This record gives sequence, C-alpha cells and structure tokens, in this order.
Amino acid sequence: MIDKQLFQQFIGQFDSLFSPAENTLASEVRQQIHSAMMMAFSRLDLVTREEFDAQNAVLMRSREKIDQLEHQLATIAAKLDDA
Repeated sequence: MIDKQLFQQFIGQFDSLFSPAENTLASEVRQQIHSAMMMAFSRLDLVTREEFDAQNAVLMRSREKIDQLEHQLATIAAKLDDA
C-alpha cells in the first residue's frame, strides 16, 4: 500500500487552495483525485517501506553468506593447488 502520509500531505496542500465557501467543490475534486491516485498507484506495483527493508535485510544476509562461501572456496582451492 502507498504511504498514507504522502497522500495526507497532498490533501493538506490541496485544501489550502480552496476557501471554506468552495468546500463542496473541493470535496468532490478531492474524491476524484483520491480515486485517480489510488488507481495509478495500484498499477505501479509499489511496496511498503517495511517490505522493502525486510527484503533488503534478506539480501544483505545472503550477500554475507555468499562472501563467506567464496572465501571458503578460495581457501579450499589454495590448499588443492599446494598439494
């Protein structure tokens, strides 16, 4: 899901453009913009910050394991070359 804080900032800026007398118009336009933004965001295949951070942590652990295995392989190869 998209970060609600981003949407709230947008709505806050949008509301500042309209006077209280234009509240009904602003409400209709806000609803239309909200619908359009949600449709656009759903097509973008976005991930949450938490999901991104979790996948990043998995990637870092995998990278560490690969580095360890590469080091072990180099050590074994060096021993075989010496023999």
